[in-house]
Amino acid sequence: MTKTRIHNLNIRYYTPSPPNPILNLIHMDRGSSLDDDTSVHLQINELRKLSETCGSNTIFEPQSSCEARECNAESVPSAPVLRAPEKKLTLFALRLSIFEKSATGLGTLGFIWATVVLLGGFAITLDKTDFWFITIILLIEGTRIFSRSHELEWQHQATWSITDAGISSFRALRSSSHILIKAVKQTFNPLSLIRKPSHNTREVTKVDHLHVERWNHSRTPTRTWISSDVPLLPYGKWVFLSRNISKVLYWLQLFSATACVVLSSTRLVNHNYGEVQKGDSDKRNRQSALNIFYALALAEALLFLTEKAYWEWKVIYCKLLEEVNKECELGPSGMVSIKRFFYDAYSRCVNGSIFDGLKMDMVTFAIDLLASSSPDEQLIGARILRQFAISARYSDDTLQKIGVNLSVVERLVEMLNWKDPQEEEIRKSAAEILSKLAGKRQNCLRVAGIPGAMESISSLLQTNRSSGDGADEIGEKNLILDHANYSFWTFNHLGLLILKKLACDHDNCGKIGSTRGLLPKIIDFTHAGEKLLRDKNVAPSQILTVKRSLQLVQLLASTTGATGKHLRKEISEVVFTISNIRDILRHGERHPTLQKLSIEILTNLALEEEARERIGGTGGVLKELFTIFLNQGMPEHRNQVRRSAGEALAMLALESRANCHRILRLQVLERLIAALEFPMLRVTAARILRNLCTYFGSDCFYLLKGVIAAAPTVLKAIMSEENKLQEVMVGLAAQVFKHMTSNESSIMFERAGIKEEELAKALVQILEKYIHPSAKVPRIRRFTIELAIWMMHDNVKNVYIFKDLGMKKELEGVLETTAELESFNIFSGTVGLSRHTTTIHSLVETALNLLKDQ
Repeated sequence: MTKTRIHNLNIRYYTPSPPNPILNLIHMDRGSSLDDDTSVHLQINELRKLSETCGSNTIFEPQSSCEARECNAESVPSAPVLRAPEKKLTLFALRLSIFEKSATGLGTLGFIWATVVLLGGFAITLDKTDFWFITIILLIEGTRIFSRSHELEWQHQATWSITDAGISSFRALRSSSHILIKAVKQTFNPLSLIRKPSHNTREVTKVDHLHVERWNHSRTPTRTWISSDVPLLPYGKWVFLSRNISKVLYWLQLFSATACVVLSSTRLVNHNYGEVQKGDSDKRNRQSALNIFYALALAEALLFLTEKAYWEWKVIYCKLLEEVNKECELGPSGMVSIKRFFYDAYSRCVNGSIFDGLKMDMVTFAIDLLASSSPDEQLIGARILRQFAISARYSDDTLQKIGVNLSVVERLVEMLNWKDPQEEEIRKSAAEILSKLAGKRQNCLRVAGIPGAMESISSLLQTNRSSGDGADEIGEKNLILDHANYSFWTFNHLGLLILKKLACDHDNCGKIGSTRGLLPKIIDFTHAGEKLLRDKNVAPSQILTVKRSLQLVQLLASTTGATGKHLRKEISEVVFTISNIRDILRHGERHPTLQKLSIEILTNLALEEEARERIGGTGGVLKELFTIFLNQGMPEHRNQVRRSAGEALAMLALESRANCHRILRLQVLERLIAALEFPMLRVTAARILRNLCTYFGSDCFYLLKGVIAAAPTVLKAIMSEENKLQEVMVGLAAQVFKHMTSNESSIMFERAGIKEEELAKALVQILEKYIHPSAKVPRIRRFTIELAIWMMHDNVKNVYIFKDLGMKKELEGVLETTAELESFNIFSGTVGLSRHTTTIHSLVETALNLLKDQ
């Protein structure tokens, strides 16, 4: 068996007060802020970030795949590359193993020399004193040499348990060599004897009790022994516990080395090995042989003591373990992990090549422990990986190593299903690691691709909706608060965070939607009543839950393609979706971010005709949207919310006569016309008015007669503005003027101070400018042609004006450059939705015929 030596580590084990898990989760959600009056600047920054993320793109224009799905995937600022702190430990283990193997080699050589040369060749001729000295040294050294590997094994076993017994014994049975060294310190620094206990010491004492109490609930294997707690004999159990035997072996080795130094030095100094008579050839080399033996024994013992001194210097004085633990950011409780890592590295250096320990690193070490069947080892591994995954300095390297190791990801996903309260910390650590892992785009599909991953993540979400008494009712939702021994709320946050990051990938959205029971769970978390939304002292965790659930629903609802269509249908069919959003719109004035997310969900759901009717038919939704959109007293930093509300209203009025009728019943027409004067609201107000004019029906246009008052404002905007605002104003004019008589239109031109010839020239210039369809203003050529057709129908003189301006040439150019881009009202990504009933070819042909006929 390999010969080794190991020493006790004298470590102060302090445990911090349990951190607030909710605050940690808030910090994990990068870029997020809670909406309360005490942090308005955070709301402003967050709304600005939402605005920049979306840019000026809306569903009314096509978006590239990058623009259409811009998620807040983690972009942690690159930290400087740091040397791995654990390298100090592996280098320390290497140096110790050099001392160890050198001492072992000398000891073995001395043992062979004594048995073969001295006792074999000079056993009869040795003096009685030397005989017994050699015998005692051999017995001491032989026992020590052949017990070294066993001591390492016992020491290693002592680190396997970090439960209450293991921790208390580790703290209480600290090596007395530490006490000895402290006494020496106090000798040179007498003031330390009268130093008062520090504030930190008092805190640590209190915290230790909390920690021990927490670990009293730690899970232990019920069908197997913990190696460190095995009583080897039925009597004297404290002495013969395996974790204490290592301490006995340690002191025996220290005593034997000291005895060896004393005995060897005594004989070498005295140098009295007996007289050798002349001619006595049997004793001729005895003196040299004894000198060599005592020198080997002395050298071997001194090497051991040097190793011991180096050990104590680095561990006690230099506090190497505490230093590495601090650099690894593992916290006071991480000392157990550091100690275990060092023992493993030292074992490899001693049992194999001295360079074997240099190949170890903390991440690989933690991954190996995570796969263990021991709950304590699983906890150590989970703690290390969690801390490294959330550290700005080590996260990139850690997440890369975890991400490429599919078995580790599977293990972490499996741990999400561990609902035993005694495994709470392991489960929470696994969830936090996965939340960071899912933030890396390349790992999204790997996590979601594991069989049962979505179901495991869903198990983190704890909602309790009782089953109804029959099929004609739905059970009531009961709020699950944190239990004294279990943090349900923390797992809700982590589950939503993981899903939100996974939903940044289009394929994962489909998997989330197809996971049984997951969508209703997510939507349950969007519920926020009046009391919660208006409470100034609301718990940040509750608002954070609502926010994350809304972010997740918004990502799902904005998914493109067939997957998005299916998801929007599924979301809108959950009976609580729209009513939950309505409550946020109605009572959430203190939380503009929540309102903006809610409005964006409605806008995306309205892409589907059936969902559009559901939203409009839910009492109060349209009213609350108009309240937000037309609220002139709203602070400037909430303009994004108002703009989003306008887009949602424009979507709800699109191709929905019922919703148009509901909007007109709110008597907001005059305020919409007035909104055309406000720069921030002009585009959305024009879209709402155009949709009302287009889809309400010409037979009921008398209800919209008041919209003609907007004509002067619209004409001025066409002449002076460009791009998107010009597009929507041309589109609105094409609809408004259709329902005017020639006299009425003439009056409107006079009020605007614009001649028809000037408008005709402006329309021709638009077609000249947009030779090809533009993704930013995909409908501007269509609307221009519609307005030109009305003008030619309204007044024959306009035909000649258009002819003189070269309208025919421009129309022929349009025929050569038409594209599908111009055929749709709205877009989902790059897919067009809500196709226009009249093709642009038909409009061009109509306009050319008017020019030709005249």
